[in-house]
Amino acid sequence: METKQSIRKRIFAARKTHTLEQIEAMSQAICQKVTELPVFSQAEFFYAYADYNKEVMTRGMIEAAWQAGKRVAVPKVHGKDLVFYELKDFSQLEPGYYQIPEPARGEEVQWEEALLLMPGVAFDPARHRVGYGAGFYDRYLEKHPAHPTVAVAFDFQIVPEAPSEPTDILPQLVVTESTIYA
Repeated sequence: METKQSIRKRIFAARKTHTLEQIEAMSQAICQKVTELPVFSQAEFFYAYADYNKEVMTRGMIEAAWQAGKRVAVPKVHGKDLVFYELKDFSQLEPGYYQIPEPARGEEVQWEEALLLMPGVAFDPARHRVGYGAGFYDRYLEKHPAHPTVAVAFDFQIVPEAPSEPTDILPQLVVTESTIYA
C-alpha cells in the first residue's frame, strides 16, 4: 500500500497541474452535490473550511448556506486544536496557520449539531482519509462526535486504498464532482 507521504506528494503534484478554471468548475459541481444532500438541507449550522492552494473551493457552499438561513463557522488553529468562529462575511478571513485563511475576528461558537465539512489530501472509496498530517480534524471529532460529516474532494484525490490509523475518523460521506461515497 502506498504511504501517506507518497500519496500527499502525488496529490499535491496533481493539484498543481489543474488550472484555476478547472478547480473552479470542479468545485462548482461538488458544491451543487453537497447543497442537494438531505444532511445539508436539514442542517441549521454549517462548519466549513476556508479553502487554500487549489483545495475544493468552499465559497459556493458557504454562500448557499447563508442564502438558506444557516449560520456558518470556519476553523482557526489554536495550538493543536481547531476552534470554530462564526463567519458573517469573507472579509473576516486573513492568512493564518500555514497561510490558510482563518477568521481574524468573530464570535467563537460550539454548535455540536453543525454539519462539518472536512478537507483532505486524499480519500479511498471506503472513506479512509489522508489529511495534511497534523491530525486537527481527527482530534476535533474525537472530542465532538455528534457532528454529521461530509468530506469534499476532486476525483483525482480518490486513491484505491488509503492507509488508516485506529485514531482516524471517517467522514460519513465523501463527495467528488462525479461520485458520492457513503
